[in-house]
Amino acid sequence: MTNIETITGRAPADGALARVLAFSGSTRAGSWNSVLLGIAAEALRSQGVDVREINLRDYPFPIYDGDLESKDGVPSQVLSLRRIIKEHDGLLFACPEYNGSVTPLLKNTLDWCSRPGDGMAPLEPFRLKPSLIVGTSIGPFGGIRAIGHLRAILSKMGATVFPEDLAIPNAQRAFANGELVGGANTDFLHRLAGVFAQQLANFREAVR
Repeated sequence: MTNIETITGRAPADGALARVLAFSGSTRAGSWNSVLLGIAAEALRSQGVDVREINLRDYPFPIYDGDLESKDGVPSQVLSLRRIIKEHDGLLFACPEYNGSVTPLLKNTLDWCSRPGDGMAPLEPFRLKPSLIVGTSIGPFGGIRAIGHLRAILSKMGATVFPEDLAIPNAQRAFANGELVGGANTDFLHRLAGVFAQQLANFREAVR
């Protein structure tokens, strides 16, 4: 067993597809970031990656409160999501921007999922996990400030955050019929997906 496998506890089977868990920091109906998540997930699938998209609305957590945790323990739905994160080889985030930072929903999800439970250390599900971030906003910066904050949070949690990201400005004009408008963003996303897929393959090879 390699050192990395000792850390992660994952040893992928030969020939199995890399598995990525994908979710958006917004559950709003019609969210541009949820649209972008679906497009990015398809780009990864085109590179031979098995992508599972989830909606955080299906994992309702209370606002993190240390007293609540001490009294009632880590909620069962948090433990469930932690196990799902642990089972995947990588993560894909669509990161909306609220007031220049990550959404309360996304931050609260990560805060709860960093708590210990179910026989796992606090940050075990994220340890060295390859993670890709995309984001969009209706403003001119494409959510880049929130993406930067999410990058810092994930790095602190031990994930291996992909050095490139995709920030798409002017979301109201960047999408049509569930697709990106124009070729530049689409071409960049597919290049990004290709390199990230290779990072996943390298990671899986390292943990054999």
